Amino acid sequence: MNAEQLMQKNQALRISILKMLATAKSGHPGGSLSAIDIISVLYHQVLKHDPKKPQWPERDRFILSKGHVCPAHYAVLADQGYFDPVALDTLRQYGSILQGHPSMHHTPGVEVSGGSLGQGLSIAVGMALGAKISHEAFRVYCMMGDGELQEGQIWEAAMAAGYYKLDGLCGIVDFNRMQIDGFTEDVMSVNPIRDKWIAFNWHVIEIDGHDLTAIENAFYQASAYKGKPTVIIAKTIKGKGVSFMENNAAWHGTAPNSEELAKALTELAC
Repeated sequence: MNAEQLMQKNQALRISILKMLATAKSGHPGGSLSAIDIISVLYHQVLKHDPKKPQWPERDRFILSKGHVCPAHYAVLADQGYFDPVALDTLRQYGSILQGHPSMHHTPGVEVSGGSLGQGLSIAVGMALGAKISHEAFRVYCMMGDGELQEGQIWEAAMAAGYYKLDGLCGIVDFNRMQIDGFTEDVMSVNPIRDKWIAFNWHVIEIDGHDLTAIENAFYQASAYKGKPTVIIAKTIKGKGVSFMENNAAWHGTAPNSEELAKALTELAC
């Protein structure tokens, strides 16, 4: 899939995200829209996986540590064929395979149940360390939010990953500069973010998290780098693609109503 085709695909995925949130009348559009380009590139261009065999032992693992943006992950999984896209209309409903946070027991393709922020990187470190000990070739990818970096557990996991030289591990920070209460800089600054990861013995790559070519290249650079885990700091825009949602913390966890959905879909169709 070339860059233009993937760009069109990602617009369709953004539409899927907003439609499922509007139907559910709850959920998190801001971070889902900032993360979708990265998750889409990962599944379309990088990740070794098989939708027909979700538990294939040789698959790469993707962990969505910022679990509240699971609508983005669900949209990609449905598009990839892990489950019938009709299920997207059941987001957050009782008995649905698509819960409000990722559930490995309900959703094909979801590796780890998530919800409490800060835990995903620890799980990813365990998986990557296990692969290293067992001489298995799969890679582990873990997406975190920048607000999530305020959690101490993140840095305990980062320290362990650097110490054990887990070059089969790739962290991704969806650096959209915002969290539920506003800008991270005003709530609890995580800067200097690059220097922190370097201090914990990680290789750092900084990119525009909406530049599809840059995203793909960063993943390939990460897989080629040896001796250290890699973290990709992806500078993104919360609510990307919908003008009235962009850089607006009010859309962290607010689903669009019918009028707002119609306006958003008009913008995304352009």
